[in-house]
Amino acid sequence: MKAPIKIFAGSNSEHLAAKIAEAAGLNVGESSIIRFSDGEFETAYEETVRGAHVFIVQSTYPPTDNLMELLLMIDAAKRASAYKVCAVIPYFGFARQDRKDRPRVAIGAKLVANLLMAAGVDRVMTMDLHADQIQGFFDVPVDHLYGSSVLLPYVEELKLSDLVVASPDMGGSKRAHAYAKYLHADMAICHKRREKANVVGEMTAIGEVDGKNVVIVDDMIDTAGTITKAADMLKEKGAKSVRAIASHAVLSGPAYERIENSSLEEVIFTNSIPLREESDKIKSLSIAEIFAKTILNVYNCESISSNFIL
Repeated sequence: MKAPIKIFAGSNSEHLAAKIAEAAGLNVGESSIIRFSDGEFETAYEETVRGAHVFIVQSTYPPTDNLMELLLMIDAAKRASAYKVCAVIPYFGFARQDRKDRPRVAIGAKLVANLLMAAGVDRVMTMDLHADQIQGFFDVPVDHLYGSSVLLPYVEELKLSDLVVASPDMGGSKRAHAYAKYLHADMAICHKRREKANVVGEMTAIGEVDGKNVVIVDDMIDTAGTITKAADMLKEKGAKSVRAIASHAVLSGPAYERIENSSLEEVIFTNSIPLREESDKIKSLSIAEIFAKTILNVYNCESISSNFIL
């Protein structure tokens, strides 16, 4: 007999989990979390998961408590005799710590991978990792999905003439090239010199942007310092309009204020992370359907490659 499928939500992704479950024709399972006065918390399933194929939806932003909650939910499912446990992590926290870029630092992404495997996860499903090689940190299957599945159709619907796809830095040039190739557009690169973490120094553009409609592509926007500085610089160089698309709306610190006061016409995200504030410039596109399809494909032992555009 085939194992039943069950979807559960971490407290940070309840809305997204409900949308995913609805798109998959399922209900979100009953679970609870008890919080103690000292900050400790305890997770529990309020229905049986024995013999079930369990999918736990939880983006790890902010990373610390949400990651710990996910680990506890995985451990609880394994101890309750779940058949398989898949961690569905639309936004994978600590992904920026994928290598030793200077002496005496941790590789946070590898540590998170070790923690998830130690908790007993059988599979990980995520989207637009900051660095693709993080998939290799795991000894279990990793399904790496892409926000382009919803972001690219949105850009196509804008029907922008003289379109240029821009990368906000050299590191994102591969992603920008893929978008530009798909959209049959030219490409530009914003070259920046970062003074320190979350602080951008000088910036210039490589490529022709004068009189063009520019779309900046990135995997995440954190404090929005890079993206807004790039937008202002591109407008100064004669760009007709500047938009930005990114998978993950981290948007910490002064991000909302910077976006509002920038030259950006609009910023489009997926709903991998819930927005903290409303803004006329910020739009969120749902990734529930692509995750629902992938979950059902995995459950039915089917290929997931048809869910990708790029």
